[in-house]
Order: sequence, then C-alpha cells, then structure tokens
Amino acid sequence: MAISKRRFLFGTVALLSATACLVHRAQAYLDDEDDENVHSLRTHSLYMPYIDQDLQNRWFDFGGDTIINTNHQIRLTQDYPSQSGWLWSRLPLTAPNFQIEFEFKVHGKGDGLVGDGFAVWLTKERAEPGPVFGNRDNFEGLGIFFDTYANARQTHSFPYVMAMVGDGRTSYDNAHDGLNNRAAGCEADIRGKDVPTKGRISYNGNSQTLKLELRTTESDKSDTCFILTDLKLPPAFFLGFTAITGGVHDNHDIISVSTYVLDKGEDFSVERANNTRPPSGKSSFGWVLKLLAGSGVFAGIVFIAFKMTKKNDRARF
Repeated sequence: MAISKRRFLFGTVALLSATACLVHRAQAYLDDEDDENVHSLRTHSLYMPYIDQDLQNRWFDFGGDTIINTNHQIRLTQDYPSQSGWLWSRLPLTAPNFQIEFEFKVHGKGDGLVGDGFAVWLTKERAEPGPVFGNRDNFEGLGIFFDTYANARQTHSFPYVMAMVGDGRTSYDNAHDGLNNRAAGCEADIRGKDVPTKGRISYNGNSQTLKLELRTTESDKSDTCFILTDLKLPPAFFLGFTAITGGVHDNHDIISVSTYVLDKGEDFSVERANNTRPPSGKSSFGWVLKLLAGSGVFAGIVFIAFKMTKKNDRARF
C-alpha cells in the first residue's frame, strides 16, 4: 500500500512538472512574439539625465523658459507668470503604427486659479513658439491640450484634456477653450498628484484610429480619455511638448518619453463602438493555455488514481 501511494505521488508530481514546463514554454513563445511586434524608437524617447556632457540631447531640442534638472525632470515652465517652454524631436516620425508613453506632472503653490496648461504635438511643423499652449497657431497635425484654466464658462470641469486636428489654416479658439476645435476630450484629474501621471498615445495607421489613455494613480489601471477615428496624420511629423503660463501659472514637467514602433496596430474603432476594450489575443490565448493545463492536470490525476485503484482491486483477488 505504501509503494502504491509513493507511485501515485511520483506520477502526480511528474505530470504537474511536465504541464508547468509546457505552460512556461508557451508563455515564453507569446512574450517573444509580443517583443517582435514592438520596437523601441530611441530617436523619439527621452530619459534621465536628458542631456550629454555638452548640455545637449542628440535627439531632442529644447528652448524658451525650459529648465532641465538632470535628476528629476524637464520643466517646460516654472510656477511663474508669463513663461513659455518647448521640447521637440529633431527627427520626424514616419511609422504607420506607434505608441508614445510619457510621464508628466502639473503642480504649483496655487490652490485656486492656476494655468495655463501644456500640450503634446504630432505636427508637420516643429519648434515654432506661439500662443497655443506655447506653440504656433494654424498648425498641421494633431494637438492634445492639457488645459488647467477656463477662459470661458464650460459644461465640463477643469483640468480638461482635448484633441484638435489642425489643417494648417484653422486657428485655435482660445477665448472659448477650443470649444469649436474639439475633436474629442475628457475631464482628467492630472494636477497636484503625488505621483507622475502617465499618458499613452496609440495610433493605427491602417484604420486611422488613435487612442489616448491616462493613469493618474499608482495602480496599473489606465483610463481611456478618448478615441479618434478617421485621423490621418502627416506622413512625417515631429513629436513635441510645450507649455505656457500667463497671469496664472504652474510647473509643467516632462519626466520621460518612450516611443515604440508596432508591426501591427490595434483597431480602436471596436472599443469606441462598444465603449469597452476588446481582449487582446495574448490574454485570450494565455487563458486558454491555463484552462488546458488545469484540465490536463485534473485528467492526469483521475487517470492515475483509476489505474492505481484497478491495480489494488486486482491485488485483493
């Protein structure tokens, strides 16, 4: 009887080990497949200490009132009035499918009226300071505005994040906070946070869809701010960050930028129609693997138990 139990335990452990090995190999395959689909783009990424020994960055220009703290952040504006700063990629981005992840903080001493905000740009032009959150007006491409000050009465609260698609001729309606220019937007609690806010821009050139996600807490959960469809970006555009202050002011900090080229872009039009994110193939396949693994272990245990029972029954007779 003791020998039978040992054989039973040995068989069960062997089966579990084999199953775990198969699951591990399958997961490694999925990870490799995912890594092959995502390629880091150094020319459009930025990390501490930001500058080299010549106080320059090979891939980005900065100017205006921008101050670089090599241990903390790139501060586009300080918490002072009438400031304007900018940060632009030197090279254009031409990939049809991409993701841009960026960390930022908007903060200051003020608790009441603060502003004005900052912007992320995917535009044909670059490094032309102006009145639209520190950048030129009549731009061509996409501007995403993180607006912290209301110039007019609105139905939404501030801070407010909105997208404007520029055609090179249309001016930004600053007096009404871009109400007539708004392609999409959302309310977002992005100011005065204890941790940096994380943003992620994902674009699929085939379906011409773009999604902005924001994460304002330490959790891993990101919220979709908006999804744009039928968005055709310039074939070559520059990545920029600008900020401006006026009578009201804040610190506007960029902490990191990570850009990735994707072999296959996700179609966000389904998510927009259903207001839910479709499950990725990787997650679904992983769930199936776990189910199959669990079923295999259970079936193996039942089979071994059945064989041992039959053997013991034969031994009794």
